Amino acid sequence: MRKAVAFGTLLLTLAACSGGGSGQIKVTLVQGLAGEEFYETMACGAKAKAKELGVQLDVQGPQKFDPTLQTPIVNSVSAGKPDAMLIAPTDVKAMIAPLTQAKQQGIKIILVDTVVDDPSIGLSRISTDNEKGGAAAAKALAEQIGDKGKALVVSTDPGVSTVDARIKGFEQEIKANHPNISYVGVQYSHNDVGEASRIVNAALAKDPDLAGVFATNLNSATGAGTALQQAGKLGQVKMVGFDAGPAQVKQLKDGVVQALIAQLPGDIGAKGVEQAVNAVKGRQITPSIPTDATIVTKDNVDKPEVQKVLYKAGC
Repeated sequence: MRKAVAFGTLLLTLAACSGGGSGQIKVTLVQGLAGEEFYETMACGAKAKAKELGVQLDVQGPQKFDPTLQTPIVNSVSAGKPDAMLIAPTDVKAMIAPLTQAKQQGIKIILVDTVVDDPSIGLSRISTDNEKGGAAAAKALAEQIGDKGKALVVSTDPGVSTVDARIKGFEQEIKANHPNISYVGVQYSHNDVGEASRIVNAALAKDPDLAGVFATNLNSATGAGTALQQAGKLGQVKMVGFDAGPAQVKQLKDGVVQALIAQLPGDIGAKGVEQAVNAVKGRQITPSIPTDATIVTKDNVDKPEVQKVLYKAGC
């Protein structure tokens, strides 16, 4: 997303210029959520790689992470008959139809960050190993809460492949290796900060002894952190967040969040451009490219190697 934020979405279209015989590849980058730091950082990586490869890049995006808003953008870009499309679908099922139509037009499709349930869509799939990231979040939270107590997950919406995988990894790790942690389940914020805050406020009222929260994306972590601050539970209820935007880093330094799982969206954007160009030019394509994640804590956040993985609001 993801996510996200959660987890989120990216559409990158590559097309050969129609005039002058220059052969330059045109790129349209349609983000899943305009302005969100994860997608802005991904766009920065795509822009840098596009400049390096001599590709023309345009960036646009919807105001909400929603397949009903992404679909018309996909259809509009597809109508321009690009050679390839790089997209992070906003829903594993809802985006199959518009992407199938694009594929039927001969457009080569690369999936970035998120996927769809149809394995025939996507010559290359480039994404964080989200199950592994979810398991890492479970281990980090278990350490913070002394490996016992109640733990809640706050996510975006079911049907978003990245956050679904994070939840799966978290649940499997808790079930397999942390018998003294009582998992109270997952609740969905619809990628809305205010709703995430309301969820955590309600959870604290229901379970005053709540020990920990795992927020699966940027907006969920922001809202959950606000609720903990308002309830006076900082330091009592521990939180691990996914993603590392400026708001999350501030929460980390302020002690609202104890750990962040930072993805590498810039790398995802750059690798996506590379694979799309390979597809357009008939070169070898890598079907699956997993990207890494970094655990960020208050102790390491200021180290140069960690500063490089923090998300940016712009290039």
